[in-house]
Amino acid sequence: MTEPSVRPARSADLESFATALGDRAFFAERFERQRKGLGELLLAWLGGRAAGAVYLWLEEAEELPILRHLPGVPLITHLEVHPELRNLGVGKALVGAAERRLFEKGRYRVALAVRTDNHDAARLYDNLGYRDWGHGKVTCYARRTSPEGNLLLEAEECHVLVKELVSVTPAPRSEPTSIRQPKAIRATGSPQESSRESSRNQQRRAPG
Repeated sequence: MTEPSVRPARSADLESFATALGDRAFFAERFERQRKGLGELLLAWLGGRAAGAVYLWLEEAEELPILRHLPGVPLITHLEVHPELRNLGVGKALVGAAERRLFEKGRYRVALAVRTDNHDAARLYDNLGYRDWGHGKVTCYARRTSPEGNLLLEAEECHVLVKELVSVTPAPRSEPTSIRQPKAIRATGSPQESSRESSRNQQRRAPG
């Protein structure tokens, strides 16, 4: 089966993803933030189709509780997968790509907010190692664009989840052990010859 392909958005991508996923204003606004270095809009393809998107928020959190408890921690936001392409690994690929981008930037912790009623997303994040942050629920504000083009903020009750990013490296290979036999065992002569040779060696080492 074809694996999802993920990379940062380019201007030429915006129209096809806005058509597939909707909300042109969102893609235009997040791409502009990416251009300014404030975040990254990551896009996923599956079999040549626009399959999903996620935005990596690199600014300080807008929600005060998250800002207070997780200052400077980047956020994975607005994960979306085309309805016809769900359960095909697209969401996992997008989250994995976001984590790798952060690790490359020297950022070793990431957080996200998931609506309390979004059980499918919560299950995905749990499988990917995200855990509750331990400070209760938070009211987040999702940005939507009305059919008239107006920006709307919708309040959502969310769980906040956190993950520590660590590099997975293979265990170092142990050096091969060189098995050597003691000189007495490697000697080819008889035990008596070995004894005489040892005696001569001791005489040579004795101070004269």
